[in-house]
Amino acid sequence: MDYILLFKALILGLVEGLTEFLPISSTGHLILVGDLLNFNDDKGKVFQIVIQVGAILAVCWEYRAKIAAVIVGLPSERSAQKFALNLVIAFIPLASLGLLFGGHIKALLFKPIPVALAFIIGAFVIIWAEKREHKVRIHEVDDLSPLDALKLGIAQAFALIPGASRSGSTIIGGLLIGLSRKAATEFSFFLAIPTLIIASLYDVYKHRDLLDFAGDGPMFAVGLLASFVSALFAVKGLLRYISKYDFIPFAWYRIAFGLVVIATAYSGLVEWTVD
Repeated sequence: MDYILLFKALILGLVEGLTEFLPISSTGHLILVGDLLNFNDDKGKVFQIVIQVGAILAVCWEYRAKIAAVIVGLPSERSAQKFALNLVIAFIPLASLGLLFGGHIKALLFKPIPVALAFIIGAFVIIWAEKREHKVRIHEVDDLSPLDALKLGIAQAFALIPGASRSGSTIIGGLLIGLSRKAATEFSFFLAIPTLIIASLYDVYKHRDLLDFAGDGPMFAVGLLASFVSALFAVKGLLRYISKYDFIPFAWYRIAFGLVVIATAYSGLVEWTVD
């Protein structure tokens, strides 16, 4: 058993779970940490996608009552049907653009310096959005219209840029169209379920020749478990946080993190991947 590989899986699982639902880009962190751990080869990139499932399972557990009610109510309850339809509508923009441009984006931008720049640019978007007057017209996710869902889906599509943050794009998009912080955050959680599960299954299928499920099983098990546990803490913590505070501290973190990456790259302190 390769204990070094298991350690890398543990670290990446913790990073995924802690960052997936915060507006700080889990993909960006995984690219950077994977680079530091020398685990950014093709198999490492597939691993980083798959462990998102652990984080999604944490959301499913946290909102198990809501999810069960929607599933049970789909055949007959209008509210459940509307909720499911909104998720489908919001999922379409990112899925469509990802199929069209995902390969080109990965080839050009899945590298530390572009990620660092996206961190910083995204931070200023968060600050701008929080400084605007915030008029709340939607307090709960069940109050979203299909048009609202489409707008949130378009916002989520910006997360195709690594470092932009899927949750951050959706949440800030929600604030801009009049959602409360709670509604925007919770919808980003729910929207992550189809988005990340389908993305994980697609990547596993596309790169199935790289995977040895018997040999890689322990690595994936460690990563998924670490992702699940850390994401559960992150989701609970974020919900408590937004009941009192705004997202500006996350913006300052993004700026600091991005500047550190750029400074270490140009000083030669860290040999980030640049090819």
